Amino acid sequence: MTRTVLVVDDSPSVRQMISNTLKGAGYAVVTAEDGQAALDLTKTMRPDAVITDQNMPRLDGLSFVRAFRAAPQNKGVPVVFCSTESQASVKEEARAAGAIGWMVKPFDQQKLLGVMSKLVSA
Repeated sequence: MTRTVLVVDDSPSVRQMISNTLKGAGYAVVTAEDGQAALDLTKTMRPDAVITDQNMPRLDGLSFVRAFRAAPQNKGVPVVFCSTESQASVKEEARAAGAIGWMVKPFDQQKLLGVMSKLVSA
């Protein structure tokens, strides 16, 4: 069964890079340009995992994760941040909001695939 990953990032090139990496490994990918667009998408679909940026317009990553976690249907969906942010305090906030991991941009494609394989199997 193909697993679907929701990729949330305001940078088209980052969305494309993550998407291509995941698609090449057999994942289905849905993308959103910010947290609000991602929340709108999750009203009609349930991803198997989410990769989100932190700094985005309209709704940042932390606010997205809090709202995503507030919906009962999203219980158990793993969320990982992929951001230029690397401050411990922001990472702690992300964990408190319901994220299970953090990768710093620029990301290593093999590390991304390793993280995804631990979270969901393609």
